[in-house]
Amino acid sequence: MTIARTELDDVERANRSGVQPVVLVHGLWMPAGSWLPWRGYLEEYDYATIAPRWPGEQDSTEEARARPDSMAGLGTRAVADHIAEIVAALDRKPVLVGHSVGGLVVQMLAGAGLARATVAIAPSPFRGVRPLPASTVRALFPVLRSPANRSRSVMLSESQFRFVFGNAVSAHESRRMYDELCMPAPGLPLFEAATANLDPRTPLKVDTRNPDRGPLMVISGEKDNVVPWTMSHAAYRLQSGNPCPTEITEAPDRGHSLAADPGWRVVADNALMFLHRHGITAA
Repeated sequence: MTIARTELDDVERANRSGVQPVVLVHGLWMPAGSWLPWRGYLEEYDYATIAPRWPGEQDSTEEARARPDSMAGLGTRAVADHIAEIVAALDRKPVLVGHSVGGLVVQMLAGAGLARATVAIAPSPFRGVRPLPASTVRALFPVLRSPANRSRSVMLSESQFRFVFGNAVSAHESRRMYDELCMPAPGLPLFEAATANLDPRTPLKVDTRNPDRGPLMVISGEKDNVVPWTMSHAAYRLQSGNPCPTEITEAPDRGHSLAADPGWRVVADNALMFLHRHGITAA
């Protein structure tokens, strides 16, 4: 079992409540704590929330920076397996919400029939998503420039963070997010994404046709340098062949930090409206 005590407490709390659980999955360079505003907001609507840490993730940004290799070598499949273990411990099939690599992970799990509904925010690509915009290459270059980073963790500089996450917010706000949230991240998921369409054995496969997938929405940020509209829309096109409802929306003037910056509530409201459209309430 890889479930931490705090995660198990949240699972048990969700099971006792009897209400709809929502599992929130973060991406690279962001901690599980980045979902705290979402958790409070969703629980105001009576959902039960769980925001798992990745295997090896430390309790705080400060601890993560002090132990930069704690997630070195961690791949996407290991993250997905960890989240699947949490899902299996829940009494009710959860709503899955994920950002960036977390947005890929929740699609992998939805394709396995583990989600009641799914919201993929600026999701990293899976096999079959082919656009590779120049801004994506630039954003990921700090990791991909060295093959040795496959087995390492990589920390962004403040200027790199500004381009990757904070380009659509003020310099002050980007700096605040960097100081409070940014932590070293494993390089392996980005190498997996870069080779997903070249490696037939890639772990980044999503069953987009599974009729048990449930409703799914992709949310893209208009100014996202990492996962621009072309990438998000390519994922949407592949998912739209599913018999379950599939939607996509673009958040105006938002970058890759759209789930964690001061405009997060607009994104959360989009997710809530999506759930309500498909009759998925907390009760």
